[in-house]
Amino acid sequence: MNNSNTIISTRKAVMIGCGYVGSASVFSLMESGLFSEIVLIDVDHTKAEGEAMDISHGIPFGKPMKIYAGTYDDIVGAEIIIITAGANQKPGETRLDLVHKNVAIYKSIIPEISKRNFQGILLVVSNPVDILTYVAMKLSGLPENHVIGSGTVLDTARLKYQTGELLGVDSRSVHAFIIGEHGDSEIAAWSSANISGIPIDDFCSMRGHHSHDEEMDKIGDKVKNSAYEIIKRKQATYYGIAVSVRRICEVILRDEKSILPISNMMHGEYGIEDIALSFPAIVGKDGVETKVPISLDDEEIEALKNSAKVLKDIMKSVDL
Repeated sequence: MNNSNTIISTRKAVMIGCGYVGSASVFSLMESGLFSEIVLIDVDHTKAEGEAMDISHGIPFGKPMKIYAGTYDDIVGAEIIIITAGANQKPGETRLDLVHKNVAIYKSIIPEISKRNFQGILLVVSNPVDILTYVAMKLSGLPENHVIGSGTVLDTARLKYQTGELLGVDSRSVHAFIIGEHGDSEIAAWSSANISGIPIDDFCSMRGHHSHDEEMDKIGDKVKNSAYEIIKRKQATYYGIAVSVRRICEVILRDEKSILPISNMMHGEYGIEDIALSFPAIVGKDGVETKVPISLDDEEIEALKNSAKVLKDIMKSVDL
């Protein structure tokens, strides 16, 4: 083989924030083999070094790559920057309670990214993710389609899992979305839900569940309260979101054009303007390609408008 003609493709990811979520996400990305280089940046550089060392020791069981603690100068050439930095959600605290703490943190992070002329995809994971996605869009100057929030990708996975458990079916055969805020006003879009093409109500009846609305409400509440229940038991959630981050990166790097309920800007859909929230969109190498107009009933549309209002009311208190 003539090595002089070999083109080496370096796929670099940057993780800003090495707490539970950031570290678990880097571990998941290490196992995926998607990247050849992963940089960890944290205000506590020693912590970033420790996480990089620990995760690197798993490389012999996976694929060759370089994982190291770096600085903002190491952003250059990255395809994806993932931001998980921020204050943690405490027991009894809503995601929106975190807003002012984490907007301040983003005001220190985003300008550092902008200084390095980053042109890739910015993936926002810190909470409240919809607010911070909007903040990142406004502060970064990046094209809107290049700024993506992890949104309700995890909530939707939880919805599929709970529905699969109830109906005794593979959760991958469940097609349904959580939309709106990643938080207390999120909506389970049951009117468009199906199990491999079979409407959810029909499938429920087929499996002996006849109190459809009651069962669906229970699942919706379980999904909405999942994070609170986990935090109550172990202080933080990180494995589910780590796999969600991996999936979003996969979709971008492979240009899969998969449909994911990521947080992105609304421009008049359902009368909602100038706020980021989760709605299904085609995602690929250039970020968000287009929203996917799933079927919603009148009640769901009103709930989505209310979710947008909750977020816009919070944004009024944010100084950009």
